[in-house]
This record gives sequence, C-alpha cells and structure tokens, in this order.
Amino acid sequence: MAVLLAYISVVLIWATTPLTIQWSSDSLSFIAAVLLRMSIALFIGLAINLFLRRKLFAQAGVWQVYAAGAIGIFPNMLVVYWSAQYIPSGLVAIVFAMSPFVIGLMSFFLLKHNPFTAKRVFALFLALSGLVVIFYHQIHLGLHAAYGVAGILLSCFLFGFSSVLVKKIDVKVDAFNQALGTLLFALPGLLLMWWIMDGHVPATISNKSLFAVSYLSIFGSLIGAALFFYVLANMSPTSVSLITFMTPVLALILGAIVAGESLSAQLWIGASLVVIALLLYLDLSSGHLFFTFLKRDAWTDDGLQNIKHDYHRFK
Repeated sequence: MAVLLAYISVVLIWATTPLTIQWSSDSLSFIAAVLLRMSIALFIGLAINLFLRRKLFAQAGVWQVYAAGAIGIFPNMLVVYWSAQYIPSGLVAIVFAMSPFVIGLMSFFLLKHNPFTAKRVFALFLALSGLVVIFYHQIHLGLHAAYGVAGILLSCFLFGFSSVLVKKIDVKVDAFNQALGTLLFALPGLLLMWWIMDGHVPATISNKSLFAVSYLSIFGSLIGAALFFYVLANMSPTSVSLITFMTPVLALILGAIVAGESLSAQLWIGASLVVIALLLYLDLSSGHLFFTFLKRDAWTDDGLQNIKHDYHRFK
C-alpha cells in the first residue's frame, strides 16, 4: 500500500509540474526559477536531516548514486525550464511521455536487458510518428516552438539515462537521502549556469512565481523526488515509466481548465498517437490488466510477472 500511495502522489505532482514551471517564470528568468527552486528544496532537506541527525554520506560509494540521480536535475531541469517558455504545459507533458521508450533503450544499453518485443517496436515507431506530427506543427508556429519540443525530447533522454543509471549502480540508500544527495550534486552546475547566463538577482518576485517556486521546491524537488526514488527502488524502470502515461492526460486537463490552453487538431492527433503507443508499449490495452495492476501484490517483481501472464492469457 505504501508503494501505491507513493506512486499516486508522484503522478499528481508530475501532472501539476509543467504548469507550475511556467508560472515560476512569471517574474523570474528560467534559470533563476530553477536555481531558486532547487536551492530552497536543498536547504529544507538539509535542515530536516540535521534535525533528525541523519548522515547523507553514511555508506561507501553512495556519492555514485547521487551523481547519477543529479543528471535528472542538471542539466535536465535546465533544459525543461528553457523549453517550457515556448510551448504549452500540456504539450510539455505529452512530449515527455516519450520517456518510457527512452528508458527501454537505456535499459537495453546499460542494463543489457532487451524490453522490446515486436509489439513494442511497433509502439515505438507509432510514438515517433506522433512526435513527428507534433514537431511539424510546431515548426510552422516558429523555430522557438520547435526548439521547445526538441528540448523536452532531450530531457527525456537525460531523465531516462539518469533513472536507469541509478538502477544500474544499485547502491541501497533511502529515498529521502537520494533526493537530497541528488540536489546537492546538481546545485553547483545550476549555480554556475545561472552566473553565466543570468547573474541578475530580481528586486521583486510576483506572488505567482513565489507560489510556483515554493510548490515545486517542497513537492516537486523534495517530496516528489523522494517518492519517485522510493518507487524506483521497489519497481522495475519500465514499470515506473507508466507514470508518464497518466501525467500527460492530467496535465492537458489542468492546462485547459486552469490556464485556458488549447491544442490544435493536429496536435491532438500527434498526442493521441503518443498515448496509443504508450498503451501498446506498456501492455495497457487490456482493462483486466489495468485493474490487476492496482492490486497490492502487483507492486512486486512477482506481481509484475503475473500481470504479464494475465495479459497474454486474456488478450
């Protein structure tokens, strides 16, 4: 049950992240917004560890897993924030939904595990076709929009590489310290890039930016990251990637309701192709499989194998 609750929380946090990332740049540059977010999260996390007298480097070699996880923040989040300036928040989530395919490729190269069946290869090409539709549409809107899509796609590769590398190193560390150590290793790079690209300390920060940065610091970078690493430690990388199937749909709904975002028919076609590809890739085309996945015993390696068995039996 703890893993299930953590999983649901990560889905909700990730679904709200694209929109709040855009809000955080209301009165801040994108690099200042991401730096302030990570700095606040690190300060709070270190204060909690100090209060609880927890050691961040109590294990030998733990720095390796922190460094691997840090790639998911720097340079990854820098790319995300820059890209989010030019495309709607819902589209950010849709393009980032390519992560499961990237994680599959990274698992093949780094973990020497081949997750690609014939169906999954077809799903990969279907997702790429949806991405081509989206990218072609954004080019017509301008180069910056196309750059935004390309940036989020690059973020998928950085995120996938970081996630699988953490799994490959396989150093056991609790989820909170993993999140905190990741922030610690990523912050110097963010600080250097802020000094090079911006270096300006804003005189005032709008309430919108302040709320967004605070939310992202506490929930996105600290609580959300700790929950994500907890889920990642208890599930396979491919199973964790299911999160990126649910978050785009929720992000699109939030973008439409809260921010009044709307997507053209062409973008809906591209988004639909990506989502259908995810259904095929993650073996979610069976309703029985989906409800089986919600059972408590599904959140173990044996449970995941049973899900696959049930899927092939019922399809």
